[in-house]
Amino acid sequence: MNKEFKDRRKRLGESLLDDSIVIVASSFPKQRNSDADYPYRQDSNFLYLSGYSEPESVLVILPGSKNEFVIFCRDRDSEREQWDGFRSGQEGAIRDFGADESYSISQLHSLMPELLTNKKNIYYSMSADNGLNQWVPRWLDDLRKNTRAGIEFPENIISLDSILHEMRLIKSPTEIELMKKAGNITCEAHTNAMEVVKPGMFEYQLEAEYLYTFSKNGARFPAYNSIVGGGNNSCILHYNENNSELFDGDLVLVDAGCEFDHYASDVTRTFPVGRKFTEEQKLVYEVVFEAHKKSMEEIKPGNSWNKMHEKSVEVITDGLIDLGLLKERQDYSKFYMHRIGHWLGMDVHDVGNYKKDGQWRELEPGMVMTIEPGIYILDSLEGIDPKWLGIGIRIEDDVLVTDSGFEILTPNCPRDISDIENLKA
Repeated sequence: MNKEFKDRRKRLGESLLDDSIVIVASSFPKQRNSDADYPYRQDSNFLYLSGYSEPESVLVILPGSKNEFVIFCRDRDSEREQWDGFRSGQEGAIRDFGADESYSISQLHSLMPELLTNKKNIYYSMSADNGLNQWVPRWLDDLRKNTRAGIEFPENIISLDSILHEMRLIKSPTEIELMKKAGNITCEAHTNAMEVVKPGMFEYQLEAEYLYTFSKNGARFPAYNSIVGGGNNSCILHYNENNSELFDGDLVLVDAGCEFDHYASDVTRTFPVGRKFTEEQKLVYEVVFEAHKKSMEEIKPGNSWNKMHEKSVEVITDGLIDLGLLKERQDYSKFYMHRIGHWLGMDVHDVGNYKKDGQWRELEPGMVMTIEPGIYILDSLEGIDPKWLGIGIRIEDDVLVTDSGFEILTPNCPRDISDIENLKA
């Protein structure tokens, strides 16, 4: 895997101006209370370029230099390691992560001005909350004091985000395999949930089934807060209280995905709490399922990002009119108020622009996205026949753009009504 990270750093270096330096800082640990931290999760850009997962660390990339890759990291400390876990130290950073040089993080501020010397361009992420916005000016102030000694001062400070995010948008074969693994684990969890759900369960009990399946397969954490919404809760897009009882005759919408080796899966399924869909639920479900299928047919290299969304709006609007739920086409957003999907990768809402030069960007092989049309008929909607109220349905899969079209990365999770009901027979 070190070769993968080395290749990424090389490709990044080829995208930069001459005489440049790249600086990437780790994310800060987040404290839950005075006695405990939240589980640490490394900054995605940092991981993407190094694979290094420890906090209190900084990467420096110097394209074309003798020592191109430098890691500042924590020192080995037997007492702290007894309490908090093992550290790589400087030797481990070189041995296990391929650093050409490694220094103590305590030396960061004293050594960085030297590394910046005679570099014309400084690249770093200006949007990340990791300290660099405060540290870079400090280093430059220290460097400015020596300009009379003939040291050349940097000419440009450039955001790293656009370059690195474009790299991350196109997934490598290694990344795709990790995302397939994450998808397989998530599909197992959804399939299990369809089998075990029953009236009288609480939403949090169903959520626990997902967390168990994730963890037993090596994905210790969900990629985001799981949504488990039964009945009318299925119509709340970002519902995550997950504390209501599940009743016979209702649907439950579950939006849940695991993170495996730092790559996210994001899948939604909607299924009955009891054994069967009602007739009204089936009719709405079939409209969403048709939008799901037709939208994916628009995924191919050269098509614009927005084509999938436009197709989903077309299919859902037609379906709502056919069901008598909609009279004016422009009013579809009362029932379908979000877009068709988003980029997926190391982050569940992954990096990468959706437009280029003001136009929806064209799809390219290696992009991964979600496709997630939905219909939500909240019980407070006026003028709706009560038989439809409280029905919320979303179907979501993770999809890779290929040379010839698309590949579903989450294929092993039932979508057809008959397949879902057969699991419960």
